[in-house]
Amino acid sequence: MEEIVLGGGCFWCIEAVFAGLDGVEVAESGYMGGHIKNPAYREVCTGRTGHAEVVRVVFDPARIRLDDVLDVFFTAHDPTTLNRQGADAGTQYRSAIFYTSEAQLPAIEAAVQRAAQVWSDPIVTERKEATVFYPAEGYHQEYYALNGEAPYCKAVIAPKMHKVQQAFPHLQRAQKN
Repeated sequence: MEEIVLGGGCFWCIEAVFAGLDGVEVAESGYMGGHIKNPAYREVCTGRTGHAEVVRVVFDPARIRLDDVLDVFFTAHDPTTLNRQGADAGTQYRSAIFYTSEAQLPAIEAAVQRAAQVWSDPIVTERKEATVFYPAEGYHQEYYALNGEAPYCKAVIAPKMHKVQQAFPHLQRAQKN
């Protein structure tokens, strides 16, 4: 298994996108990149902890390549807006890749270059070594799966998932009946 931690705005969105990919074993919402221990959502939301809302993605590289994980990431959010995704604004919503191995760096830089060919504005995605991952509170986990009819899910998450499903149909997890 391989792990990477991704921040692309609200973690509910990123978690939902990655939970639907074949080969992704874990998509867990949490916090990373800040300066306090064990942050809570209410603290992170202030923007004063330095943490980003992130998703820890654990995947099987024999089933989904890091390149694909990163291309999905750059499709699922706008990596050109500094500290903002849509109406969600603040450093906690920054675009970030936290790598867990220096061996991931060439793939990350190649993905940034591919993304730069798609987006007209410069890529502002922060790239840093992973630090301590703090899992988000339980009510944030599997948020879309459990609350898909909520207005935010319908208005914000569903369109991102549709965009990724259209762009990467070959990477989607088979639906269970």
